[in-house]
Amino acid sequence: MDHFPIVQALCRAALANSSAAARKQVERLRDALKEGGDTKHAAALATMLTNNDRAEDMAPSRLVRSKAQFSGEALTPNTPLPVDRETSTPLAEIIFPAHISGAGPLFTERVTVAVQSLLDEWTHVDELEAVGVTPARSCLIYGEPGTGKTRLALAMAKQLGLPLVVARLDSLVSSFLGTSARNIGSLFTFANRYRCLLLLDEFDALAKLRDDPQEVGEIKRIVNTLLQNLDGRQHIGFTVGITNHPQLLDSAVWRRFEAQLEIPLPELALRMEMARSFMVPTVVPESHLKLLAWFTDGSTGAEVETLTRSYKKIQALKGERSLDVLDVFRQFATMNSGRLSKERRELLFGEPNYLVETLHKAEEPSFSLMEIGELVGKDKSTVSRTVKAQKLRKSH
Repeated sequence: MDHFPIVQALCRAALANSSAAARKQVERLRDALKEGGDTKHAAALATMLTNNDRAEDMAPSRLVRSKAQFSGEALTPNTPLPVDRETSTPLAEIIFPAHISGAGPLFTERVTVAVQSLLDEWTHVDELEAVGVTPARSCLIYGEPGTGKTRLALAMAKQLGLPLVVARLDSLVSSFLGTSARNIGSLFTFANRYRCLLLLDEFDALAKLRDDPQEVGEIKRIVNTLLQNLDGRQHIGFTVGITNHPQLLDSAVWRRFEAQLEIPLPELALRMEMARSFMVPTVVPESHLKLLAWFTDGSTGAEVETLTRSYKKIQALKGERSLDVLDVFRQFATMNSGRLSKERRELLFGEPNYLVETLHKAEEPSFSLMEIGELVGKDKSTVSRTVKAQKLRKSH
């Protein structure tokens, strides 16, 4: 379809208004493209529709909260925080729903469905108790750094309308013998008293393997205290643990969490949606978004966001001057050498014809000759000749 990026932008704008009529027309266009054999563009619209469904499912307005499960006193900005007795350092900080800004992170459909099922449990307690079951009140979220685990916990607290009690692990662990275990007890006593979601971020710092020969007895006492307090909180409030290193957790710690949610690295389609979301309000060609998603293969959502922001900064500084997208990637690769694979960096700084050939051969995402021309600053016919010359050179 000619001018599909413009059509796609119009469809995205229509879906943003949550209009059933607009959605129906986008679905009709998707089906017409599919029936006409244009599976590539039909798939792009299908992905857009799916991501729109996820955003609506995660929206706070879709949650009908049951107040019965939120037991405890109400937290206020004036509520005294638990502190370490020796240093008077607060053991936690409170983040209220009104102070949690921005939308939740983007995930694959599988993860989004899992998160929504947890929210459904936590907001329909009465229905569950009517059939003799209770909602999961603890969740361990694990995955690579930068995959959106902490942002997910913030979004969940916001959508549930609960303050987030964030444990300060640097304050919990004390150099005084026995104080760390006491601090953990104080933290849980506080969380159990008030209506909140308790967040144990960087959880592996506390919940290390008890049989680690490098650790002293104090760590074992800390872990045992943690396990006892997790057991005591099971029927009182909601607890979320987050770790970048699941292999460090004691097996007994795993068993204390009813839900165990892995956040994987984003796939190509998700990286495209992340780039599009982070790029707002900057308007860019679709080919630039595809290149960004292609170059960030194996990257986290945080790394996709960093590259997108670099693009926006460089574009803003150039003003009216034309933007060489490859220069953006080269600058990013120079400043963030560890965020792109060695293969991708070599393509950026190597012979341009190799990059043209590689992009032409790419299957996910696939680049048309016109899109490659947009990226390398050449017209379609020049790109075509370059590709043919590369093939001819290899055949000899």
